[in-house]
Amino acid sequence: MHLGVASPEAERAVLRFVRAVPLEARSLVIMGDLFDFWFAWRHAMPRVGFRVLAALADLHDADVPVLWIGGNHDCWGGEALERETGATYTLDPWRGRIGAWDALLAHGDGLREVEDAPYRRLRSVLRHPWSISAFSWLHPNLATSIAARSSHTSRKARARDGGAGLLAVGTQALQQAQGPELVLHGHSHVPTVQAVGRGVYGNAGAWYLDQQFLRIDDEAITLRQWMASGASTELGRIPHPTAHERGVSR
Repeated sequence: MHLGVASPEAERAVLRFVRAVPLEARSLVIMGDLFDFWFAWRHAMPRVGFRVLAALADLHDADVPVLWIGGNHDCWGGEALERETGATYTLDPWRGRIGAWDALLAHGDGLREVEDAPYRRLRSVLRHPWSISAFSWLHPNLATSIAARSSHTSRKARARDGGAGLLAVGTQALQQAQGPELVLHGHSHVPTVQAVGRGVYGNAGAWYLDQQFLRIDDEAITLRQWMASGASTELGRIPHPTAHERGVSR
């Protein structure tokens, strides 16, 4: 979503989307970078997107679980995000069941073996406790300005490889003997839903660019386009790999 650089219209749309979740779904997954920049100081936090955070807290109060996979833009302050919204927040890959699917979820930053090697070295510095502690002493206005100037490359465009690198990472996981049935990434900003080997690879893209999302049902996963009316249209659909074995219509 990259709240902070997303247009007001895109932010209002995602707010309507989140508020509609209890009517449409049993849970919500955020695949990272909800914010363009997020940091939790001890007694302050960014005011950007506070209405969206409040809507996520309302989901928790309505007993709708929210799983938040942290991204490279909202990786500082997960404990505060959990406390304020009730979401389950993690920076690690998440493996578990979503309905009938055995799923593996990761934001996607740093997963490409060769291309992301320099970034992985930088990430180890940026996420080191000493670096986080030093950054926390900066005034929020100054710190936010620094972050905004340094993050434009990874928010302004889709991945140069068209998402092929993360698709290859997902394909490798899906082809493992004990691999998942579904791999989901974010990060590349390239909307995708594709059958791969014995499973499915998916990426919802970037809401602030496309306002698209993935809907996961027991029988299939679909890529959908959100519309201003609150309805959505189907752009692509891949059935669960064992749907026919369970007697579920394709």
